[in-house]
Amino acid sequence: MIPETLVFDDKNDLVATAANRFVDLVTRAQTERGVASVVLTGGSNGIAILRALAADSGDIDWSRVELFWGDDRFVPADDPERNYGQARDALLDHVPVDPDRIHPMAASDGEFGDDITAAASAYARVLGHVGTGQVPHFDLHLLGMGGEGHINSLFPHTAATAETEKTVVAVEESPKPPPRRITLTLPVVNRSKAVWFLVAGADKADAVAAAHTGASAADWPCAGAHGTDETVWFLDRPAASRIS
Repeated sequence: MIPETLVFDDKNDLVATAANRFVDLVTRAQTERGVASVVLTGGSNGIAILRALAADSGDIDWSRVELFWGDDRFVPADDPERNYGQARDALLDHVPVDPDRIHPMAASDGEFGDDITAAASAYARVLGHVGTGQVPHFDLHLLGMGGEGHINSLFPHTAATAETEKTVVAVEESPKPPPRRITLTLPVVNRSKAVWFLVAGADKADAVAAAHTGASAADWPCAGAHGTDETVWFLDRPAASRIS
């Protein structure tokens, strides 16, 4: 499948367009299947789209949205670096979500204490439970991206990126701090109907170009992510500058 690539003059236009399309996708999924399933991401663009949705989420019925996370830092629950906490501040505390449909990853001071492997296994069970025994085909998986092409907490040349069977894994030595994280794997990302990249900045240009030219996922994890129905790159001009 050829990805759709959208290039914007600035980051604000990127976020606004992605938020509008988020509303369209989620409301359409709710009309077709009753409940929409979405995987959220952190990072500046991932949180910016949540703030935009808090301001205007159109006709989304937030009580019928299942929310997951692509990864999170394995740190205490009140740590400001937690993707879950940032999402609460940006969106979840401002819309009528159903608490039973919010599925955060465990914190390091949560139910499993400092046992990151047990926490990762528990999240895999959450995915199976919500999907009635199988990993859900998410309606939408949002992704940010690092300059070296990492997505979620899948970094180049790591066991997590190479994983082909487990749905959720623990990362003990992330190249980017903090070192301990929990992440969904590429097989789970690639079961999503729609995969959207939200990417801005000239430091991301090499990774964007690599993904668009069929690079190896081992070298550039972003190149290994795609949706079953659509893959969309939302880029500002600096991030798109190396695409031919």
